[in-house]
Amino acid sequence: MADVSDTGTSGVFSVVDYVVFAVILIVSAAIGLYHACTGGHQRTTQEFFVGDRQMKFVPVGFSLLASWMSAVALLGTPSECYSYGTMFWLISGSYIFVTLIAAHLYIPVFYRLRLTSVYEYLQLRFSHAVKLIGALAFIFHMILYMAVVLYAPAIAINAVTGFSIWKSILTVGLVCVFYTTLGGIKAVIWTDVFQTLVMFAGLLAVIIQGSIAFGGFKNIWQINQDGGRIIFNEFGIDPTIRHSLWSLVIGGTFTFLSNYGCNQLSVQRYLSCPSERDAKRALYVNCPLLFVILSLTMMCGLVLFAMYGDCDPILRGQISRADQLLPYYVINELGFISGLAGLFIGCIFSGSLSTVSSGMNSLAAVTLEDVLPKQRFTERTAAILSKVLACTYGLLCVGMANLAGYMGPVLQVALSLMGIIGGPLLGLFTLGLFFPCANNKGALVGVFASFAISTWMAIGAFLHPTPHLGLTTTLDDCPLLNTTLNTTDVTFLDDNTTYFETTDTSLYNLTAFTTEATKDTTPHPVLASLYSISYLWYSVIGMLVVLIVGVVTSLITGGNEDVDPSLLSPVIQSFHSCNCRRSGHKLQRLDDLDMMDVDTNSYWKKSPNNIHTAL
Repeated sequence: MADVSDTGTSGVFSVVDYVVFAVILIVSAAIGLYHACTGGHQRTTQEFFVGDRQMKFVPVGFSLLASWMSAVALLGTPSECYSYGTMFWLISGSYIFVTLIAAHLYIPVFYRLRLTSVYEYLQLRFSHAVKLIGALAFIFHMILYMAVVLYAPAIAINAVTGFSIWKSILTVGLVCVFYTTLGGIKAVIWTDVFQTLVMFAGLLAVIIQGSIAFGGFKNIWQINQDGGRIIFNEFGIDPTIRHSLWSLVIGGTFTFLSNYGCNQLSVQRYLSCPSERDAKRALYVNCPLLFVILSLTMMCGLVLFAMYGDCDPILRGQISRADQLLPYYVINELGFISGLAGLFIGCIFSGSLSTVSSGMNSLAAVTLEDVLPKQRFTERTAAILSKVLACTYGLLCVGMANLAGYMGPVLQVALSLMGIIGGPLLGLFTLGLFFPCANNKGALVGVFASFAISTWMAIGAFLHPTPHLGLTTTLDDCPLLNTTLNTTDVTFLDDNTTYFETTDTSLYNLTAFTTEATKDTTPHPVLASLYSISYLWYSVIGMLVVLIVGVVTSLITGGNEDVDPSLLSPVIQSFHSCNCRRSGHKLQRLDDLDMMDVDTNSYWKKSPNNIHTAL
């Protein structure tokens, strides 16, 4: 372990740091201004929401990455590695499955429908009521998720500069509102590209400097191996194991599939591509980028343990939670490099800006297309309303971000939200795409049952948290601390805020404590085992409940023999020979349409009520 100086968190930004940080924000804002003043000047909803369907697949692939990994990954993953070891690295195995499934089973259907909101599919397949449920669930999910993402850089900046968390949230939110409202999806995608590069630069700087300090990354790896952090052998099938191979790969697949398969943020980017082939290419670009950013953040976690494993700043009271470890390291160990702290904070800011801007644009699209009463707006009026909605959601999320600090570690909170809400929504779309027998009643009963069970499990887990003790860290190598320690009323703040009190003034065995202590919740209720299920299984459970209940209810209520094949996944279309027309929907079968990867712009037009219909 490295010799850690007793510096505390007194680091202050230098002039160079402020300049670097300001340049990052200015470039993001400038991209928004550029797209507000070029092209069609964001005067139509098609340009504001899908970039006139002319975006290139490479920047769209970068945008897909930035939309979901953001500051949650940048802060949460290193602290995860520091506290629990490298097991989380295996979630990368799910990325391949997610990419293949989404690209070939989900994207083709949504792209060929030429919709603006993915939830319009639910109306075509089921009913307006099902569409409204899906849209409202997405809105609720994204507001909470964006609040977590806004909160993440705020704690980083607070740890580094002492700048208040509220002011940090406000700064991120206002910059994001500015360029998203002005530049639409084009500004969002191109700022995502820039901000992704900034994220990579910030993480690489930490890893390179850490490797230099320890004489090479192999030495960092060895320190972590000696400290029990290199873990890839948890193969237990017990669903209550927090991170096992099965929960990470299987649970991770369905958790991320709810994002990349049927979430508005992702589908909106697919629809911005000029062809279905380009939409798939964008997803394939995203896959290796996901692995790269996961690896970089995990390597940062290894650097953190090499530096602080025997002088834990949480045990010392220098910081209050593991999510602050990485910024603490940057300012205290790398602050001598002018501009690096500014680059790192810009890196964290970029992560949040990319996700929040994507969310604002998508929330506006869903609200305009699916929630507001259909009106015969002119394109100009609809475009203005879209910008007002985006701005409103941005400001709302700024307000909600103040609650995120009470939710727990940012990484687990974000993935839990994806599972609790994303799982039932994934099940709803999967029911429509893969089960021709499913009808409106089955969809309604299935999704309500899934939301009820997912919410019940989440509330139970919150009220009766299962202890997940992290791996041991010590204070053995701390200067001036290897002496008798008065531990009277010692407070260790962590994920769930635990208080240890003692009046013993003798040498205290601090190695018994970990960075992830939890509340005493004994006795547990009878259903404790259900509440103890790993958060990575939430998506799987939510989806399965929708499918099982939805199919059974549909069969009991008569099934559905009148399904347009174009509303089914390609693998199901090949087994479903129905060529009938759906009189109750806007969409009709086009027998002369080449469904195998063509640009279908000429086959579609926009109706007055904003639903796409066949010519």
